[in-house]
Amino acid sequence: MIAFSTRVKKFDKKGEKTGWTYIEISKRYADQINPGCKTSFRIKGKLDHHEIGKTALLPMGDGDFILPFNSAIRKGTGKKMGDLIKVEITLDTRELTLSKDFVRCLKDDPIAFGFFKSLPKGHQNYFSKWIDSAKTSATKTKRITMAVIALALKQGYGEMIRASKGK
Repeated sequence: MIAFSTRVKKFDKKGEKTGWTYIEISKRYADQINPGCKTSFRIKGKLDHHEIGKTALLPMGDGDFILPFNSAIRKGTGKKMGDLIKVEITLDTRELTLSKDFVRCLKDDPIAFGFFKSLPKGHQNYFSKWIDSAKTSATKTKRITMAVIALALKQGYGEMIRASKGK
């Protein structure tokens, strides 16, 4: 487990990451968590008193990583750009399982299912985690439908989200 304090940052213009809120995890800390890893990996721990798990660190190309602050993390920590936050994290080696409802629906569309299987495991997990994070069954159903349609169009997770927002 590593522990440190850092400031919450926000990308101004950074391609698909434009507008993202995040914290930086330096190469030094990343090497303490997962030595020599240069690709995305999952961590667990606390941000202030907010528990996180099965959360991906994303590589930035120079050995440093970022931890994106999605809406759940922003709400859970109450932090925004410029705020100081205490970070306590370690490697999360638990296996991610795909949403059974999602996989069942995907199998009904061979094109969508084939494209989904061609995606890297981490990209498959984006879809499944997003679907499983729905708070109501209506939202879960809407997300499954949206994902199957996007995958049938051979869209990845990011493309699907951007298309749904009209970007």
